[in-house]
Amino acid sequence: MSLKTERVEARFSPEIKRLAERAATASGLSLTEYLTSLVIEYAPKTLQQHKTISLTNQQFDDFIAYCDKPPKPSERLQLAAKRLEEGFGNVVAR
Repeated sequence: MSLKTERVEARFSPEIKRLAERAATASGLSLTEYLTSLVIEYAPKTLQQHKTISLTNQQFDDFIAYCDKPPKPSERLQLAAKRLEEGFGNVVAR
């Protein structure tokens, strides 16, 4: 078991706190142990969901088609690229 050196503070409504305390008691855990178990169970799933993009076959095909034939850059984008190549000569540093 790792040494517990970090502290987390959270505010809950009285109803949510009572619910968590009841669930912890029913699980035979302290409130801290119960909340820790929830983080251990759900945090990896949440992180995985946010690092993975799921597409249908049609969405993937559309994405690849768009990448293969991107739209022509707008005048504004072309101007920005030109200014970048010129080193922002007319921009005043603040």
